[in-house]
Order: sequence, then structure tokens, then C-alpha cells
Amino acid sequence: MLLAFIAVNSPAREWYQVIHHLPVMVRVGTLVIDKPLILWINDGLMVFFFLLIALELKREILGGQLSTPKAIATPVFAAVGGMVVPALIYTAFNAGDPIAMRGWAIPVATDTVLALTVLTLMGFRAPLSLKVFLTALAIFDDLGAILVIALFYTDQLSAPSLIMAAVGIAVLVGFNLFKITHTAAYFVVGVLLWIAVLKSGVHATLAGVAVGLAIPMKVTQNDRTFSPLRELERQLYPWVVLGVVPVFAFFNAGITMAAATVESLVSATSLGIVFGLFVGKQLGIFGAVWLAVRLGMAKLPEGARWCHIYGVALLAGIGFTMSLFIAGLAFPDPELFRNARMSVIVGSLFSAFTGAAILWWAWRTRPQK
Repeated sequence: MLLAFIAVNSPAREWYQVIHHLPVMVRVGTLVIDKPLILWINDGLMVFFFLLIALELKREILGGQLSTPKAIATPVFAAVGGMVVPALIYTAFNAGDPIAMRGWAIPVATDTVLALTVLTLMGFRAPLSLKVFLTALAIFDDLGAILVIALFYTDQLSAPSLIMAAVGIAVLVGFNLFKITHTAAYFVVGVLLWIAVLKSGVHATLAGVAVGLAIPMKVTQNDRTFSPLRELERQLYPWVVLGVVPVFAFFNAGITMAAATVESLVSATSLGIVFGLFVGKQLGIFGAVWLAVRLGMAKLPEGARWCHIYGVALLAGIGFTMSLFIAGLAFPDPELFRNARMSVIVGSLFSAFTGAAILWWAWRTRPQK
């Protein structure tokens, strides 16, 4: 993010723009995919980000912290509250403006990597259970964002491409049922599925979700049990965290100082995003968890107090990667996207610093044994 800011506010700005809009075309026979580099990144490279999310979700549900109803209840309630309230706050600022309302989903997303990074920096000052809670919350939040993209940011559909995509998903299901362990097979079908989804009108990154959910969790061969899912997740994680996310951030977070005016930050769209992330997330998550616990439907993470939940609720307002991704889908207009992008950064920074401060305070005021 910092590198992108420096690049667009320095003599390197023209080079940044040239690379940003560099046309890239792939042709195989009559099949042609012609897009600028930024769309190859957002539609292609981000597939691996969504693939990793799907792998994490499946692992946690089948054999992790989300494998029991009681364990899954707290982050599910938190994720729902953390999506509904920010959307309502954004709507309150922008109701009646059909163009602005396309961005209602921007503040509903949580950046899993950055939120966990801030929490990890707290070290021993935060209970370990908080990391599990935030991870599960962010996974369900991302899953909700994926559904939002599929349902609300898909315009024109192509029936033949959808049929081809359905065939690809059926093949992946077959691979899973027959316990195919070679990830290369899933990769080949995944590429074909990505092309079909791209041409169908549905956002192409959803192909990554389908592939991730199809990878077998556990396979026994020759008296040996292993997990193709865990192995792929282990291999993919550093590439996504150190490669995909930084590249996406670099090409989507470049904001010129001229664009960062007070006027743009006090527009209804910008205020809806900032307040949705900073206020909506904390109110929605904390309120949903409090209600679920009071009704006996969920319980606090082990060793956590309400101040910890409040701090995590604030950290969930870091919406950087997913929020920027949805902003690009919602606002094709460069000026609207630029304002939304700045608002996402402001709201995320407020959430990060305030959440870290609350967790630090919780540690300083912990009960002495």
C-alpha cells in the first residue's frame, strides 16, 4: 500500500499507469481473453486468494475449530452481525442514490490477513483463542462476501458458459468422490472452469472457491493417511500472503494526493464506507456475540473477556483487500472507485489502531492471579 502511494505521487506515476493498464491478450484458437493487466490481477491472480479461503474454511469445518455446532455458533453470529450492520449504515448514508448504492457491500468485508497480522503483533498480550475466533470470523465473513459477489455483482449471464462451468464443477466433485490426490488434475480443470466462469458473467474468482472445496481433506492409500488439502494449503499460503495480496494491494491502492481531498472524504459514499467499517463492524460483531451469549446459543472464546471481543470486533473493520476488490466491481467509474479506495484505507486504519489500543488496554487491566 505504501509503495503504491509513493509510486502514484512521484515521477514514477506514468510508469505505474502504463503497467496498470498494460493490455494482455491470450488467444487459443477462437478463444480470446483480452484484458488490461489490472483485470488479470483482479480476475485471475485473486483466484488463488479465494482458493486459500475455501481450503481454510473446509479444514476448519471438517477437522478444526469449527467442527462442532457450539464452536461454530460464535463466529457465525459475529460474521452475520459484522456484515448486516455495516451494510445498513452505508445504506443510511446513500439511500436514494442508485449509483452509490452499488457500493453497499464494500464495508461488509474483513481482510483476514491484515486483521490477523495486527492481532499476532499483540503476541502474548491477547489470548490464543482470540486468533482462532478472528480466523473463523474472517473466514465466514469472506464466505459471505463471496456469496454477495456472486449474487449482486453479476450482470449479464451466458447460458453456454454456465453449462460448461457446471460440467467443470461436476468433474471436480467426481475427483473428490474418487479421492484423486494429484493437485495437477484439479489445477487443469480449475483453469478450464475459470475460463468458463469468466465468460459466463459470474465473477471468475469464484472458480477458486469451487476448486478449494473439491480438494479432499483426508485420503488413505497404501495404508498411509494424508491430507491433500492441508498440503496444498501449506504450499499456497506463503505465495498468497507474500505474493498475491501485495501485488493486488500495489495495483489497487495507488491514490494521488490530489484525489485525497476533504470533499471526497465527506461525500455520502465515503462516509458510508468509513463509518460502515469503523462503526458498523464493531457494533455488528460485538452486538451479535453479546446477544448469542445471552441467549445461550454461543459462548465466549476460552480465556477471553468482553473487552477482547470488542477489540477483535474493531480489528474486523480492516477491510482492505476484500473491500477494495468489491469496490472495483461496484464502481467502474475511476473517480468513484478512487474515492471508495481512499475511504476503505481510512476506515481500515482507524479500525486497526483502535482495535490494537483496546486489546493493549485489556492486557494492562487483566485480573491479576
